Amino acid sequence: MANNDIQLRSGIVGGTFLSTIFNISLNDVVFTVVMAVIGAVVSFFVSCLLRRFFSKK
Repeated sequence: MANNDIQLRSGIVGGTFLSTIFNISLNDVVFTVVMAVIGAVVSFFVSCLLRRFFSKK
């Protein structure tokens, strides 16, 4: 019974993975990377700005 459950789960995960891999284009990946970099840079500068505003001197 446990072996059948593992096969079922691996089939579902593998099928989901393969179906999404073929539907994702290079433009989507590049867009995601660019947006992640922009988000990280903005987050860094906002945290530096807030640290400067709320730091005790």
